[in-house]
Amino acid sequence: MLDFNRFRVLTFDCYGTLIDWETGILSSLHRILVAYGKKVDDATLLKLFGDFEVRAEQGQFQPYRQVLQSVVRQFGEELGFIPTDHETRSLPESLASWKPWPDTIRALRQLKQRFHLAIISNVDDDLFAATLPRLEVEFSQIITAQQAQAYKPSRRVFEVAISRIGLPARAILHVGQSVYHDVIPAQSLGLSTVWVNRPSARKGIGAVISAEGNPDLELSSLAELAARVAQ
Repeated sequence: MLDFNRFRVLTFDCYGTLIDWETGILSSLHRILVAYGKKVDDATLLKLFGDFEVRAEQGQFQPYRQVLQSVVRQFGEELGFIPTDHETRSLPESLASWKPWPDTIRALRQLKQRFHLAIISNVDDDLFAATLPRLEVEFSQIITAQQAQAYKPSRRVFEVAISRIGLPARAILHVGQSVYHDVIPAQSLGLSTVWVNRPSARKGIGAVISAEGNPDLELSSLAELAARVAQ
């Protein structure tokens, strides 16, 4: 059982945890695939997305906008079509329209009454800036992959966050939807973790690499976290 009294800051993954990115990803990909007569079930699309995203994030750092463009091109290579420049750009450009989960805003407001809130996200600064107004709360820190020049699960992103927050790891609770990107690397640096196992066409995994981990707490929504804290 987590003792919430020892935490002063809650850090959040954004896309997948606060934002329903699967709906955004699938909507964008379906529009592209329909144009080429390709039919792929959602679970397979999410698995391919996770594989392609990780592949694009290897090697020299490149902005997340370019990562997502690479993902679209890799779908073309996998399924036998060549996307147009417009189609390649359409996935990162759609990110600004991705919406929060229905429980996100209320839960964040409740949690902010007790904790400082921060973001740790695999994204570019300008892309997150387009998302921020949708979350309707103020964050004390926003740490992006662009700032760290690395993508989770790299420990570098979390090291930057801990340094910027200026508190020992034991005072920080990290909340994320991905065991691979969030739970495992955060725990390796001494942070406690909450795995928000959101509903998905790929149950228990989502649009990321499959991984085994041991979060300190597993929940199915952010509303559950807010309720636990209020107990």
